[in-house]
Amino acid sequence: MKWEMVVNPDTIVGEAHASTLVESPGGDLLCAWFGGAPEGSPDTAIWMSRRTSSGWSPASVIADEPGVPCFNPVFFRHGSTIWVYFKAGKEVEKWSGFRTRSEDGGYTWSAPEILPAGLFGPIKNKGIRLHNGMIAFPSSAESYRAWTGWVYLHDPDSDTWKVRGPLAHPDNPWGVIQPTLWEVTPGHIRALLRSRKEIGRVCVSDSFDSGETWTPARPSTLPNPNSGIDAVKLADGRVVLAYNHTDPSPRLPAATDNMLPNTPLLGGRHEIHLAISEDGGDTWSPPWEMEAGGAEFSYPAIIQSGDSLVHVTYTWNRKGIRYGAFTPAEISLIRAGTFPRPAS
Repeated sequence: MKWEMVVNPDTIVGEAHASTLVESPGGDLLCAWFGGAPEGSPDTAIWMSRRTSSGWSPASVIADEPGVPCFNPVFFRHGSTIWVYFKAGKEVEKWSGFRTRSEDGGYTWSAPEILPAGLFGPIKNKGIRLHNGMIAFPSSAESYRAWTGWVYLHDPDSDTWKVRGPLAHPDNPWGVIQPTLWEVTPGHIRALLRSRKEIGRVCVSDSFDSGETWTPARPSTLPNPNSGIDAVKLADGRVVLAYNHTDPSPRLPAATDNMLPNTPLLGGRHEIHLAISEDGGDTWSPPWEMEAGGAEFSYPAIIQSGDSLVHVTYTWNRKGIRYGAFTPAEISLIRAGTFPRPAS
């Protein structure tokens, strides 16, 4: 197991939030996030650090929309090309989608291009490559009194897009966002979604036709305190979920419609967990606590690299990004409940 900070929190100006991970063609691990003083400030930009055998590099800005806050970067690699999708806008409801690309393993980046209006790209979590060669990008929209998940089916060679969904809670239109995806079996894609406090559970939606149609989102047994999640299907078929296994009720006094910006979270995001499924996400192991006792541990990202290591990052108290790496054997111990929690 590895357990370290991507960047020293003392060097962060403002906040760091919403990390994303990708393995470069050369085998380095890239981590990006949005940072500014604070979230939503005009100086908020997309930052990146690279992990080599020497550790994490100093962070640098790789994308920006001058004078406008940037949000939620998402890496995706297609061959030797690495894409970063991100959002920019003065209000979440008025976001536009952007993307930039690197052809040299993440050392240099193109000027950001804006996506067509209404096409946001992946909203928080990574896309997955389906058995038919298409890319399924998880997305969502937040508008007036409405939260809904969507999936973009993308042909990376022709750069064409199909919008599919909605992934919506049938009884709560202001319900779910930010899906994470995996292909259970060829053609069967499962999505887990973040939910608002009125639902208070990770929700599930399924597609049985390679993403063309989706079932209504239904609550799972896993709690969700209105916080981002991410999952990855491992090469051995198991699914690892990173999430906050906390009851949403401690956040109720703060999570009101008129909550002031950057109100400290009173609960819900104060601890973060992993869970493992061996049946495609039907059932989950007991939660394994990665970290607890802080102001906020949230918005995880999780991938598996070519050497089989499972990598996870998450927001650390809004002042840094925490990184951990686990072998498949350690994932088995986590599932069994016998793996020790890392020292903070």
